[in-house]
Amino acid sequence: MKKLIDATADVVVDALRGMALTHPDDLQVDLENRVVLRGRSKADGKVAIISGGGSGHEPLHGGFVGEGMLDAACAGEVFTSPVPDQITAAIAAVDRGAGVLQIVKNYTGDVMNFEMAAELADAESGTEVRSVVTNDDVAVEDSTFTAGRRGVGGTVLVEKIAGAAAEEGRSLDEVTAIAERVNENARSLGVALTSVTVPANGKPSFELGDDEIEIGIGIHGEPGRRRERIAPAREIARTMLEPILAELPGEGPVLLFVNGMGATPLLELFILAADAHAVLEEAGVEVASDLVGNYITSLDMAGASITLLRLDEELTALWDAPVATPALRRGL
Repeated sequence: MKKLIDATADVVVDALRGMALTHPDDLQVDLENRVVLRGRSKADGKVAIISGGGSGHEPLHGGFVGEGMLDAACAGEVFTSPVPDQITAAIAAVDRGAGVLQIVKNYTGDVMNFEMAAELADAESGTEVRSVVTNDDVAVEDSTFTAGRRGVGGTVLVEKIAGAAAEEGRSLDEVTAIAERVNENARSLGVALTSVTVPANGKPSFELGDDEIEIGIGIHGEPGRRRERIAPAREIARTMLEPILAELPGEGPVLLFVNGMGATPLLELFILAADAHAVLEEAGVEVASDLVGNYITSLDMAGASITLLRLDEELTALWDAPVATPALRRGL
């Protein structure tokens, strides 16, 4: 294992310390609770949004804390849910009197711990907390870490669009409904070219042959639908998009999100994006907006995911609204 770390037991706190030093004006980092907060709190009377999960998916979630997106993000150990105490600390820090929305990826530990934290916050302070669980992955119905479908790339889109709605001053009911709508209209699928190496394990989580890819891989290295021989990017794009389109609800334009899993260069992601455009054009699907880059990763895994979000006028306006976070800046 070759990694730029000091000690495997300290990777999360060390990374958070570096994040705090790198963004001193934009972020506050509570190292004790491992919570990333906005440098300047949102105005009173606005809904706050928090998220979080296991570390190793950077820039998700801490990189999306800032104006127009999250108010706080809780960092668990690598590929491990944050604990309820972390989440309740985040809720208390960001509540501005209008309630708090939790955006939670559908992994068993995350769902359980965020639910417990919401109950604790209600009991201790009376804070109204809602949760939206993302489950956009079409690859498999149940997996190693989940009951039901996994929350993957669609989570980024939920955080951005719900964040814009909260920034406008919409109510907790309205922001929750927007988040649910985005999740219901997003579908994703990922492909792995290599395995992931978790620092604490020191070796790849699974083996792939030099000429093999895994279709439908999870962001923790969970197995997907099947293995295939490596093929040109156009064929891989078609293989990914066919099951996504088969389950994408509604009609009309889409947002195309091509996401890197951590070790795939932008050169290849842009090739995949161009091929995805071609496949969607053949299918008669208009691409109204794009996002390409490493936004929800799996440490050092090579591979990519594609997410489609069916857009309407309201979702488009919220997607285009200004956002200023370390990992995503638009409309400024």
